[in-house]
Amino acid sequence: MLLKTKYFGAVDCPDEERVHFAAGLFGFEEEKDFYLLPFEGSGGSLLCFQSAATPALAFVAVNPFSFKPDYAPQLAAAELEELGVERSEDLCFYTLCVVRSPVADSTVNLRCPVVVNDHTRQAMQVILEDGSYHMHHLLSEFGRKEEGASC
Repeated sequence: MLLKTKYFGAVDCPDEERVHFAAGLFGFEEEKDFYLLPFEGSGGSLLCFQSAATPALAFVAVNPFSFKPDYAPQLAAAELEELGVERSEDLCFYTLCVVRSPVADSTVNLRCPVVVNDHTRQAMQVILEDGSYHMHHLLSEFGRKEEGASC
């Protein structure tokens, strides 16, 4: 599928790489299908959730483990069941980012990650019960990390 994107122009995206959100994203419930596209030079840590239906709709996301290796999100049993896994560790987590200038003022939402079952391509955005994660963590809180998980 030739996909028109917000940040990358036209990109050929195989249909099997589409990520499906049965309930959409918070505030964008009508948007069900996205492609997860990496930004060049980010080593896979900075990505874009690009809407399959709306070229102008894209969300910048980061791999939270690349800057916070001790991030340990735990999903509720119903969420795990909906995604077809038994443990949170069997899923990929991405946090949405609000990009600002300077970049150090950008924030990430560790409280409401996007969760993807990489095998089924089913996804959802969740609200974590853990009170230690917030919706507006400054990127500057974390410093630079050289190691991180791939998903």
